[in-house]
Amino acid sequence: MSDNTGAPLGAPWAQQPSLVPPPRPQEPPPGPEEPKKRPLRAVLLAVGLVVLLGLVGIAVGHYAWGPKPPPAPAKVVSAAPPPFDVAAALAKVSPAVVNIDVELGLEGGGAAGTGIVLSPDGLVLTNNHVVEGATTSMRVTDVGNGRGYDATVLGYDRAHDIALLKLDGASGLAAATLGDSNATRIGDAVVAVGNAGGVGGPPSASPGKVTRLGRQVTAADEVTGATETLHDLIQVDADVRSGDSGGPLADPQGRVIGIDTAANAGYVFDEGLRPHEGFAIPIAQATDIAQRIRDGKASDTVHIGPSAFLGLTVVDGGNGSGALIKSVVAGGPAAKLGLKANLLVVGVDDKPVTSATALVAVLDTHHPGDRLRVTVAGQGGKTATVTLIPVSGPIG
Repeated sequence: MSDNTGAPLGAPWAQQPSLVPPPRPQEPPPGPEEPKKRPLRAVLLAVGLVVLLGLVGIAVGHYAWGPKPPPAPAKVVSAAPPPFDVAAALAKVSPAVVNIDVELGLEGGGAAGTGIVLSPDGLVLTNNHVVEGATTSMRVTDVGNGRGYDATVLGYDRAHDIALLKLDGASGLAAATLGDSNATRIGDAVVAVGNAGGVGGPPSASPGKVTRLGRQVTAADEVTGATETLHDLIQVDADVRSGDSGGPLADPQGRVIGIDTAANAGYVFDEGLRPHEGFAIPIAQATDIAQRIRDGKASDTVHIGPSAFLGLTVVDGGNGSGALIKSVVAGGPAAKLGLKANLLVVGVDDKPVTSATALVAVLDTHHPGDRLRVTVAGQGGKTATVTLIPVSGPIG
């Protein structure tokens, strides 16, 4: 991107009281009064048939949490001394970091994550899973100037877990300096920066090194267990935490080489993966998708603008039979046409629908106001086709 070269990063950070990296906060233990968690993919590294649950028009495996708890006591990461000046790298990258807070209106909860400023006028790169499910409000706080902004999602790529935001009324922001992820090598020193624990404020930092490249992993939602496969990731031994999603993985010079997106939540499924390692999307891949979104170039995976919302909760019907309707959203397009639970969605227009994931993929190529011919099947196998006009719905 032509405006991704960045702005001077020293001055905005000089407003902060300290250049010492804040310790990684400890997340509060789960309990009935504190159901909220923050977006971060948990890596399963398992291959097999996946059954996904989601709200069609929101996402398959969207992220829903309850009220945001108060900040937890700090916890210092136990790690070997970093092989570089972590505070200096953090000082360079932090002014181009934003904290993202999302309200999930249909779920009555919220989510928190991180983003990277790409341009002084407020283009922000983050993970799709940070913002998916957003319905009513998205507030972004720029670390560089301390100001809060409302944000609009310009587009997203669910398959690659990328979203591009625009901050309303932003100007003069410190933009990230981007590195060359294609030049990244195993053993390179890195620091994962982000809104660890979703507590806001100055970013926290976790140093480490690159342990593997070109990783393909299956990432799971912390709450629902819904999964998707991500490709060509950078694996690091930095302690990536919930809330870090969408934040920068930086080199010792503070240049962004990746986007924090997933963590191994203590599971070891194959040789070479240790507990609590993290994964990042290479910045070259991420900015290529962001540029396509900025240029308005939709594709089979890149969605531009508002999401098409039918108002159906679906799961896989099994054996490629379709997307089984579990419930309908009151007042939504499907409810108004009388669609009911236990019907199978088997086609949209001329495209067969074999699963919940396939239905979401088809909807990602449509927009509010499109006329969709949706074919459903009953228990006896009889089919009927109805015309549904999606409305604008939750992001991603």
